[in-house]
Amino acid sequence: MFPRFGSTFLPLLLLAVPAHAYFSQLDALSNTTSYYFNYIYCNIWEGECQPHQDDATQQVPTRDPWTGFLQDSTNLLYRWYCNLGQCCETGDCRVTNNITGLAHDLQIKLHGQHLAQSVVLKAIQGFINNPESNKPLTLSFHGWSGTGKNFVSRMIADNLYRDGVKSECVRLFIAPFHFHHARMVDTYKAQLREAIRDTVLRCSQTLFIIDEAEKLHPGLIDAIKPYMAHYDNVDGVNYRKAIFLFLSNIGGAMINDVALDFWHSGQNREDIGMEDLEHRLRAETMEAQGGFSQSELMSGHLIDFFVPFLPLEYRHVKLCAKDAFAARGLETQEATLDEVAKAMLYIPKEERLFSAQGCKSIPQRINFFLAK
Repeated sequence: MFPRFGSTFLPLLLLAVPAHAYFSQLDALSNTTSYYFNYIYCNIWEGECQPHQDDATQQVPTRDPWTGFLQDSTNLLYRWYCNLGQCCETGDCRVTNNITGLAHDLQIKLHGQHLAQSVVLKAIQGFINNPESNKPLTLSFHGWSGTGKNFVSRMIADNLYRDGVKSECVRLFIAPFHFHHARMVDTYKAQLREAIRDTVLRCSQTLFIIDEAEKLHPGLIDAIKPYMAHYDNVDGVNYRKAIFLFLSNIGGAMINDVALDFWHSGQNREDIGMEDLEHRLRAETMEAQGGFSQSELMSGHLIDFFVPFLPLEYRHVKLCAKDAFAARGLETQEATLDEVAKAMLYIPKEERLFSAQGCKSIPQRINFFLAK
């Protein structure tokens, strides 16, 4: 945390900064967030805000007239702080951007999703390595429940941010939980805009996860569309270092049909390519019911990648079960893994091909197994 400012701290801080460093710091005043100013405002000036509130309805004082001043002032304070040797290579200690760790987790921990492994890694790595990106990165995850959409979202958060999904630079919105009253759409619009804007002002790089996106009201998505578009800034705030993840079940049946066709024709699952799914997934999303498909996010082609999550097979369920046992410090034998995997529902039932629940209910199955 940024230290509290006592009566003697600022003079000492000023003395610690060489003159040439001071002027070089002024050149970059517009590129840093207002996180530290907000911290001082809330904790020292005792302003009416709650900097650690996690709820999507977080309220902060309106600062539109002050946005430029805040960003300039906090950038200078932050760079002075860095001059004392308290900064990280990324410029923000909350942001780790561990691409090597993300690649490892996708390869080792994510089972049966060769397409997601490849697309997600390339998209995230390309975005982070491009300081001149002309828009935020927007990914849309599609597939049955339990296939790994939330799992991969957590992987991204864990490897890009020091505190993972608990980071103040990461916000999770679950459509039916945070925005469940249709009559309150206008209120939700204002709250969602403010939550996104405030997070971007606090952090140099942000991650927004919108789960069950197909259940969002179309007006709600359109309200935040400018934040995902090709704009240098929106009302003086730069959103181009934000990452948006939309999670949806839309297209799940189509993805399963493609995987089943490959199986019937004797082709390997790993031979399924993005060319077999991406265009069909985009079309399916456009035609689906619900706010996600009806929004300008789709008509404006603002989604950079549609990421398909394939249905999991029996062998993948066993791997998930093995990981779950290992996470509890338990070693298992093949017979035990088979017993857990066989307790799952499969489609088609006779072939026991695709798990209808993916790996989602594995922990509950293990609890039941251990309680016997």
